[in-house]
Amino acid sequence: MSDISIKLISSDNWREALELSVHDEQQKFVASINPPVAIALAKAYIRPGGKMVEPYGIYNQNKMVGFFNLHYTPDSKDDYWLFHFFIDKRFQRNGLGSKALNELIRNIRYNHPACNRLYITVHPENEAGRLFYLKFGFSEENKMTFDEPTFSIMI
Repeated sequence: MSDISIKLISSDNWREALELSVHDEQQKFVASINPPVAIALAKAYIRPGGKMVEPYGIYNQNKMVGFFNLHYTPDSKDDYWLFHFFIDKRFQRNGLGSKALNELIRNIRYNHPACNRLYITVHPENEAGRLFYLKFGFSEENKMTFDEPTFSIMI
C-alpha cells in the first residue's frame, strides 16, 4: 500500500495548503500567483466556465507535500482537467509526483467512473514537466489550451 493519499482541501487543511510552494524558477509553470494554492482555491469558489473545481492536498505519511485542482463537467466522459499540480519544493525529487498521479487517477476512477480521459497543460518552457508526463503515459494532443500544449491520458 502506498504512503501517498489525497484529501480535499477543507476548513481543516486550507492553511497548511497555503504553506506549499515551488522553487522560484518553477513558479510560472504552476500559477501566476504566489502561493500557487491561493489562485487554485479561488477557482474552486469561482468555478470558471461553470466547471466543478475540487482542490486536493497530496499527503505522504499524513504530511501535506503537494497540491492539485481537478476541474470537470459532471458526468462527462472527457472533460476532466488537472491544474496546478505540484509537489512542494521541500519534497521534490523523491518520486512523489508519480505516486501522487497514480493515486489521483485511482481516485478519479473510483469517484468519477464516467471519466475516460484526463487532460493537462504544460507550460511551453517546462521541458522537465513535459518529459515527466510523457514518461508517465500522457500523450501530446497537438493542440494548445490557454497558450500551453495539451496532454491527455486514458483513465
